[in-house]
Amino acid sequence: MAKSGFVICILVITLLLDQTTSHTSRLKARKHSKRRVKEKDGDLKSQVEKLWREVNALKEMQALQTVCLRGTKVHRKCYLASESSKHFHEANEDCISKGGTLVVPRNTDEINALRDYGKRSLPGVDDFWLGINDMVTEGKFLDVHGFAVSFLNWDRAQPNGGKKENCILFSQSAQGKWSDEACRSSKRYICEFTIP
Repeated sequence: MAKSGFVICILVITLLLDQTTSHTSRLKARKHSKRRVKEKDGDLKSQVEKLWREVNALKEMQALQTVCLRGTKVHRKCYLASESSKHFHEANEDCISKGGTLVVPRNTDEINALRDYGKRSLPGVDDFWLGINDMVTEGKFLDVHGFAVSFLNWDRAQPNGGKKENCILFSQSAQGKWSDEACRSSKRYICEFTIP
Protein backbone atom coordinates (compact mmCIF):
# COMPACT_ATOMS: atom_id res chain seq x y z
CA MET A 1 0.00 0.00 0.00
CA ALA A 2 2.84 2.33 0.78
CA LYS A 3 4.32 1.48 -2.59
CA SER A 4 1.09 2.28 -4.39
CA GLY A 5 0.75 5.56 -2.43
CA PHE A 6 4.30 6.42 -3.39
CA VAL A 7 3.58 5.60 -7.02
CA ILE A 8 0.42 7.73 -6.92
CA CYS A 9 2.37 10.57 -5.33
CA ILE A 10 5.00 10.31 -8.10
CA LEU A 11 2.28 10.28 -10.76
CA VAL A 12 0.60 13.37 -9.22
CA ILE A 13 3.93 15.21 -9.05
CA THR A 14 4.69 14.25 -12.66
CA LEU A 15 1.27 15.47 -13.81
CA LEU A 16 1.66 18.74 -11.90
CA LEU A 17 5.10 19.30 -13.37
CA ASP A 18 3.79 18.51 -16.83
CA GLN A 19 0.89 20.96 -16.41
CA THR A 20 3.20 23.68 -15.06
CA THR A 21 5.62 23.19 -17.94
CA SER A 22 2.86 23.21 -20.55
CA HIS A 23 1.22 26.26 -18.89
CA THR A 24 4.59 28.09 -18.95
CA SER A 25 5.03 27.09 -22.59
CA ARG A 26 1.55 28.36 -23.42
CA LEU A 27 2.27 31.68 -21.63
CA LYS A 28 5.53 32.06 -23.54
CA ALA A 29 3.78 31.21 -26.80
CA ARG A 30 1.01 33.73 -26.01
CA LYS A 31 3.58 36.45 -25.15
CA HIS A 32 5.49 35.68 -28.34
CA SER A 33 2.25 35.79 -30.33
CA LYS A 34 1.33 39.15 -28.74
CA ARG A 35 4.80 40.47 -29.54
CA ARG A 36 4.38 39.41 -33.19
CA VAL A 37 0.95 41.07 -33.31
CA LYS A 38 2.43 44.27 -31.82
CA GLU A 39 5.28 44.19 -34.34
CA LYS A 40 2.84 43.65 -37.21
CA ASP A 41 0.60 46.36 -35.76
CA GLY A 42 3.56 48.75 -35.56
CA ASP A 43 4.54 47.92 -39.13
CA LEU A 44 0.97 48.49 -40.28
CA LYS A 45 0.78 51.83 -38.45
CA SER A 46 4.03 53.03 -39.99
CA GLN A 47 2.85 51.92 -43.44
CA VAL A 48 -0.47 53.75 -43.00
CA GLU A 49 1.35 56.88 -41.78
CA LYS A 50 3.68 56.69 -44.78
CA LEU A 51 0.71 56.36 -47.14
CA TRP A 52 -0.99 59.38 -45.52
CA ARG A 53 2.19 61.44 -45.96
CA GLU A 54 2.33 60.42 -49.63
CA VAL A 55 -1.37 61.23 -50.15
CA ASN A 56 -0.93 64.65 -48.52
CA ALA A 57 2.16 65.34 -50.63
CA LEU A 58 0.19 64.47 -53.77
CA LYS A 59 -2.66 66.76 -52.65
CA GLU A 60 -0.16 69.59 -52.10
CA MET A 61 1.35 69.01 -55.54
CA GLN A 62 -2.10 69.01 -57.14
CA ALA A 63 -3.03 72.23 -55.31
CA LEU A 64 0.28 73.80 -56.36
CA GLN A 65 -0.32 72.84 -59.99
CA THR A 66 -3.76 74.47 -59.78
CA VAL A 67 -2.18 77.63 -58.35
CA CYS A 68 0.46 77.65 -61.08
CA LEU A 69 -2.24 77.31 -63.75
CA ARG A 70 -4.20 80.25 -62.30
CA GLY A 71 -1.10 82.38 -61.68
CA THR A 72 2.33 82.22 -63.27
CA LYS A 73 5.43 80.10 -62.82
CA VAL A 74 8.84 81.74 -62.46
CA HIS A 75 11.96 79.69 -61.77
CA ARG A 76 10.99 77.39 -58.85
CA LYS A 77 8.07 79.55 -57.70
CA CYS A 78 4.48 80.23 -58.64
CA TYR A 79 2.86 83.62 -58.14
CA LEU A 80 -0.85 84.22 -57.66
CA ALA A 81 -2.32 87.73 -57.48
CA SER A 82 -5.01 88.59 -54.93
CA GLU A 83 -8.47 89.62 -55.96
CA SER A 84 -8.95 92.09 -53.11
CA SER A 85 -7.05 94.47 -50.87
CA LYS A 86 -6.05 93.57 -47.31
CA HIS A 87 -3.86 94.72 -44.44
CA PHE A 88 -0.35 93.20 -44.43
CA HIS A 89 -1.12 90.55 -41.79
CA GLU A 90 -4.46 89.59 -43.37
CA ALA A 91 -2.79 89.32 -46.77
CA ASN A 92 -0.08 87.03 -45.42
CA GLU A 93 -2.66 84.88 -43.58
CA ASP A 94 -4.62 84.56 -46.82
CA CYS A 95 -1.49 83.39 -48.67
CA ILE A 96 -0.69 80.91 -45.88
CA SER A 97 -4.23 79.51 -46.03
CA LYS A 98 -3.61 78.80 -49.74
CA GLY A 99 -0.29 77.08 -49.01
CA GLY A 100 2.10 79.97 -49.71
CA THR A 101 3.29 83.28 -48.28
CA LEU A 102 3.44 86.89 -49.39
CA VAL A 103 5.93 87.17 -52.23
CA VAL A 104 9.61 87.85 -51.40
CA PRO A 105 11.73 88.69 -54.45
CA ARG A 106 15.31 87.42 -53.98
CA ASN A 107 17.00 88.92 -57.06
CA THR A 108 16.57 91.23 -60.07
CA ASP A 109 15.14 88.44 -62.25
CA GLU A 110 12.33 87.90 -59.74
CA ILE A 111 11.74 91.69 -59.54
CA ASN A 112 11.32 91.79 -63.35
CA ALA A 113 9.06 88.72 -63.35
CA LEU A 114 6.92 90.22 -60.57
CA ARG A 115 6.69 93.54 -62.39
CA ASP A 116 5.52 91.81 -65.58
CA TYR A 117 3.08 89.55 -63.72
CA GLY A 118 1.78 92.48 -61.66
CA LYS A 119 1.06 94.51 -64.79
CA ARG A 120 -0.93 91.62 -66.32
CA SER A 121 -2.70 90.47 -63.14
CA LEU A 122 -3.20 93.71 -61.24
CA PRO A 123 -3.92 96.29 -63.97
CA GLY A 124 -4.23 99.79 -62.58
CA VAL A 125 -2.69 98.81 -59.23
CA ASP A 126 0.31 101.00 -58.38
CA ASP A 127 1.74 98.89 -55.54
CA PHE A 128 1.28 95.64 -53.64
CA TRP A 129 2.55 94.02 -50.43
CA LEU A 130 5.79 92.09 -50.24
CA GLY A 131 6.45 89.54 -47.50
CA ILE A 132 9.08 91.76 -45.87
CA ASN A 133 8.96 93.96 -42.76
CA ASP A 134 11.04 95.49 -39.98
CA MET A 135 8.50 95.13 -37.15
CA VAL A 136 10.90 93.36 -34.77
CA THR A 137 13.86 95.74 -35.08
CA GLU A 138 13.68 99.06 -36.89
CA GLY A 139 15.85 98.94 -40.02
CA LYS A 140 16.41 95.15 -39.90
CA PHE A 141 14.25 93.71 -42.67
CA LEU A 142 13.02 90.13 -42.35
CA ASP A 143 10.92 87.96 -44.63
CA VAL A 144 7.67 86.38 -43.43
CA HIS A 145 9.64 83.34 -42.20
CA GLY A 146 11.77 85.54 -39.91
CA PHE A 147 14.96 85.35 -42.01
CA ALA A 148 17.06 88.43 -42.78
CA VAL A 149 16.58 89.72 -46.32
CA SER A 150 19.87 90.14 -48.18
CA PHE A 151 18.45 91.45 -51.48
CA LEU A 152 16.91 94.94 -51.19
CA ASN A 153 15.51 97.11 -53.98
CA TRP A 154 14.62 100.44 -52.35
CA ASP A 155 13.25 103.43 -54.23
CA ARG A 156 15.00 106.80 -53.76
CA ALA A 157 14.71 108.18 -50.20
CA GLN A 158 13.30 104.85 -48.93
CA PRO A 159 12.74 103.48 -46.37
CA ASN A 160 11.54 106.70 -44.77
CA GLY A 161 8.67 105.82 -42.43
CA GLY A 162 10.59 105.03 -39.27
CA LYS A 163 8.58 103.09 -36.70
CA LYS A 164 5.26 104.11 -38.32
CA GLU A 165 5.90 102.24 -41.57
CA ASN A 166 7.19 98.70 -41.05
CA CYS A 167 5.82 96.77 -44.05
CA ILE A 168 7.17 96.84 -47.59
CA LEU A 169 5.44 97.65 -50.87
CA PHE A 170 6.47 96.76 -54.41
CA SER A 171 5.88 99.83 -56.60
CA GLN A 172 4.77 99.23 -60.19
CA SER A 173 5.08 102.92 -61.02
CA ALA A 174 8.68 102.98 -59.72
CA GLN A 175 9.68 99.96 -61.89
CA GLY A 176 9.65 97.44 -59.04
CA LYS A 177 11.39 99.60 -56.44
CA TRP A 178 10.33 99.23 -52.81
CA SER A 179 8.95 101.61 -50.21
CA ASP A 180 7.89 101.21 -46.61
CA GLU A 181 4.25 101.63 -45.59
CA ALA A 182 2.04 101.35 -42.51
CA CYS A 183 1.07 97.68 -42.13
CA ARG A 184 -2.57 98.65 -41.47
CA SER A 185 -2.91 100.09 -44.99
CA SER A 186 -5.15 98.07 -47.29
CA LYS A 187 -3.27 96.94 -50.41
CA ARG A 188 -3.40 94.26 -53.07
CA TYR A 189 -0.83 91.45 -52.82
CA ILE A 190 0.75 88.51 -54.59
CA CYS A 191 1.18 85.10 -52.97
CA GLU A 192 4.28 83.02 -53.61
CA PHE A 193 4.38 79.22 -53.70
CA THR A 194 7.67 77.32 -53.74
CA ILE A 195 7.83 74.39 -56.14
CA PRO A 196 9.62 71.43 -54.51
